[in-house]
Amino acid sequence: MKEKQKVTLVLEGGYSFHGTSFGYEKPVNGEVVFNTAMMGYPESLTDPSYSGQILVMTFPLVGNYGVPSASEEANGLSSYYESDHIHVRALVVSDYSEEYSHWNANRSLAQWLKEEKVVGIEGIDTRELTKILREHGSMSGKIIFDGGEDIEFENPNLVNQVAIVSTKKVEHFGTGRKRVCLIDMGVKQNIIRELLKYDVSITVVPWDYDFNTIPEQEGWGDSFDGLFISNGPGDPNLCSATVEHVREYMKLGRPIYGICMGNQILSLAAGAKVEKLKYGHRGHNQPVRLMKDGKPTEQCFITSQNHGYAVNNDTIPEDWEPLFINMNDGSNEGIRHKTMPWFSAQFHPEACSGPTDTEFIFGQFFSLL
Repeated sequence: MKEKQKVTLVLEGGYSFHGTSFGYEKPVNGEVVFNTAMMGYPESLTDPSYSGQILVMTFPLVGNYGVPSASEEANGLSSYYESDHIHVRALVVSDYSEEYSHWNANRSLAQWLKEEKVVGIEGIDTRELTKILREHGSMSGKIIFDGGEDIEFENPNLVNQVAIVSTKKVEHFGTGRKRVCLIDMGVKQNIIRELLKYDVSITVVPWDYDFNTIPEQEGWGDSFDGLFISNGPGDPNLCSATVEHVREYMKLGRPIYGICMGNQILSLAAGAKVEKLKYGHRGHNQPVRLMKDGKPTEQCFITSQNHGYAVNNDTIPEDWEPLFINMNDGSNEGIRHKTMPWFSAQFHPEACSGPTDTEFIFGQFFSLL
C-alpha cells in the first residue's frame, strides 16, 4: 500500500495541524470555516456558498456513504448535487472512511476529490481546530504538502466570489403561469427544485444582470410577477450592482423573496448594513424564532445554514422589521417590510441537506405572486 502523503494545515494565527492526504495533492489556501452537520457532504461540497473556503467537518467520520453519480433530471438540474462541481478549495476531516456503502453511491469521496482536483486531508483534530476558530473567528489558512512548495495566505472575502460562481447566461426553468426572476448569486439547485413544485416559470439571471431593462423582444421586462434573490458566497457588500437593481425593482411594488445572501442583498437595498460574523453559521441545527411586530413569537424552527455575514438588526429601517432571530446569538435571520410583499430568510428553507421544517416559506412566496 502506498504511504499517504503528509500535509500541514497552517492558520494565519500561527496554529498548525498535521495530517495526511486523501484527495488531490496541491498546495491550497482560503478561509478556514467549520460545518457541524453529521451528513450531507455531497451537497455541502457542491454548494456555491463555499467558494474560496477550506471546509472543516466537525463530525469525525466522513466518506462512509460514498458519492452519488453526477446524473441530471429532465430539466437539466443535477439529481443529487447543488451545482455542477465542487466549490470548496479543500476538505478537512478527522477520520476518512475508505470503505463506503450506499444504494446510490458510484465512487468514493477520495475518487471524486481527485477527479475535480480538490484537496482532502484527514487525521486532523477537527474538534480542537473548531475550538480555535470559535475563539479567534474564521481565519485564512493554507495546506502545504511535505516536500512541496509553500504558498501565501489569501482572504477570499476581498474578492467578489459571487461573480465567480454566478451563471454567465440567462436560463429558463418550468412553464408555469406565474413568472419569477431568480437572481443567481450562487444558487443551490434545490432552491429551483422547490420553486418548480409550484405553478411558476423561472428565469435565472446573472448576479449583475439588469432585469429591469430586459429587451422587449425577449418578452420579459416588467412582466415578472416576483423577484427571488438566491444564496451566494462571500461579502454581499461587493455586490452593489445587484443591490441597485433590487432597489429599482422595488418601485414596482411586486413580491420579493431572498434566501441567505438574498436576505443580505434585500437588507442592503432597504438601507440596512451587513457585517461579518465571528465564525458564521454552518450546520443543520441552527434554531430560529419567528418575530411578529418586533416581538418574539412561540414559533421556533431548526434550520440549515451556511453564511459568514449577517444583517445588523440595529440598522434595519423603521418601515422594515426582523422576521426571524437566531436563538443562539440573537443575530438576524430574515427581514420583512411592514406593508409591502418583501421578505427574506437568512437560513435555507430548501435544506438539502438538513431539516425541512421551513419549506412552507416557498408556498408563502408563491401565494403573493
